[in-house]
Amino acid sequence: MLHPLLKYSALSAAVPLGLYAILLGLLTTSSFQAHVVYLHKIQMTWFKDLDVPESFGFLRNQVTPFSIRSSDGGALYAWHILPVELYRQHESTLTHEASGFFQHVESRLAFKMLRDNPEARLVVHMHGAAGTVGSGYRVPNYRALSAGDPQNIHLLTFDYRGFGRSQGTPSERALIMDAISVVEWAMSTAGIPPSRILIFGQSIGTAVALAVSEHFVLQSPPIVFAGAVLVAPFADVASLVATYRVAGSIPLLSPLARFPKLFRYLGTYIRDSWSSKDRIARYIRASEDSEKRYRVTLIHAEDDWDIPYHHTEILFWHAVKAMADHDISYEELELKKNISKADLGAAGSVMA
Repeated sequence: MLHPLLKYSALSAAVPLGLYAILLGLLTTSSFQAHVVYLHKIQMTWFKDLDVPESFGFLRNQVTPFSIRSSDGGALYAWHILPVELYRQHESTLTHEASGFFQHVESRLAFKMLRDNPEARLVVHMHGAAGTVGSGYRVPNYRALSAGDPQNIHLLTFDYRGFGRSQGTPSERALIMDAISVVEWAMSTAGIPPSRILIFGQSIGTAVALAVSEHFVLQSPPIVFAGAVLVAPFADVASLVATYRVAGSIPLLSPLARFPKLFRYLGTYIRDSWSSKDRIARYIRASEDSEKRYRVTLIHAEDDWDIPYHHTEILFWHAVKAMADHDISYEELELKKNISKADLGAAGSVMA
């Protein structure tokens, strides 16, 4: 009786181990790795038409679907979202315009109100992994971002290549290229100066936002935007996968983190490193050298189960080190933070 039980137990252990070994093997291939990192085939808007933004709760023609050309010629699907109070002032004219997708967005009233208003502000939104511009909580986020000034804050959001209707294959280089093209469109075609553009990123979009900010501040002359807001950022892909759990429960590579040599070996197969900790340091140093005013805001929930809160603490440390006149250890910074921290209760905390 004992022998069959042992055999069954061994088989029960061997099956998941074998499947996990297969997963590790697949993760070393660039194609499978891209699907895991970007989740771009998971759209979450299968039963809605992105060309009908009204089905996502917007007013008629409050959103203009159009496309922006990436620097290598690919078309990036985008939404221009009007602030609601500005929309209401022109509602009659807007509702009588044709609706749907437009190749030539410059002919639209919404675009003209963005381009011609010297008080207009533009939030360039860079979303996270999976989904499209219309997925999940992104639509309520757009409204929240515009609510700060519902007369003047426009929002531009887009799908990276491989996401939604944007054709191509995602990669670190490709996503950065796409985001740079979108920001260049905002500055050149829409005519919005950098001082009126806010770069907003969430999850993997924070890594894209930092890369874009770094790219422009290194231009001659340096281009510095009104600010960068990073929601749930991460230090880099290697440290993220060391703790990442799918849906907060299923570990990806975290079981291997206890074997440093094996984990480092597997890390050599990571195609897209997305080293935000290094990028934020370079961005801070370049911004300091430019002597232009810059703002970086880090926002992170302490109970985030996808991207642990300590990633923001690491980014903050690298940012501080980049602007400090002497080297500062992580522990020393934590001590200083605890001294200056103002507890806001359920609202979180801020550094005084």
